[in-house]
Amino acid sequence: MTQHNQYGQPIGFALPDWQPAIFPPAAILTGRFCHLTPLQLNHAPALFAAFLLAPDDRDWTWLGASQPQSLAEMNDWIANKIGDRGLVSYAVIDQANQQAVGAVCFANIDVQNGAIEIGHVTWSPLMQRNVLGSEALYLLLQQAFALGYRRVAWRCDSLNLASRRAAERIGFTFEGRFRQAMTRKQRNRDTDWLSIIDGEWPPIQQALSQWLAVENMDQHGRERQKLRCFFPAD
Repeated sequence: MTQHNQYGQPIGFALPDWQPAIFPPAAILTGRFCHLTPLQLNHAPALFAAFLLAPDDRDWTWLGASQPQSLAEMNDWIANKIGDRGLVSYAVIDQANQQAVGAVCFANIDVQNGAIEIGHVTWSPLMQRNVLGSEALYLLLQQAFALGYRRVAWRCDSLNLASRRAAERIGFTFEGRFRQAMTRKQRNRDTDWLSIIDGEWPPIQQALSQWLAVENMDQHGRERQKLRCFFPAD
């Protein structure tokens, strides 16, 4: 319902109890199949080995960085994320073997307005097309809303359809496209924006938790019902 001020002008709904969100602490986020731990240089050997499992570097086409070609470059890649005070960086650890298999960050952290972004999503082949990636994102969403954020954003190259579909699959809503928003690797990039806001989170959280539950997902990460079965019908 639209609200109006004393001049009859339409205004946003009131937030009388709003308090700034909490900056994400360097905490471990634990799930059934993976946990997220603050990214450290000692994750470099496992991440470098995991990324080398890909037959080529096509997974890095739309990323800002190029795939590290040596352990030294992997160390530099990690050091850049750790050193960026605007990021809270995590390694994704496979619970089955306690090895790092990917990396992800909280970015564009705006505690005053309660907005945060999940970004720098870099999955190795060990995380692709299995439960690890979805659970890692679920853990980040849980953390963000628990810390008081009102909006969790996702952005990707408009041509990176896999990234957009991954976000939409777990409940993000497409908001629009910023044309010629960036240049990347000497190319133009249009950016697609998606988000989940706090009012949307409870049914999304319920759907994701039911999908990940023991009743639906066995110990090997094999699902009995697909995630879409747990979302309310439109």
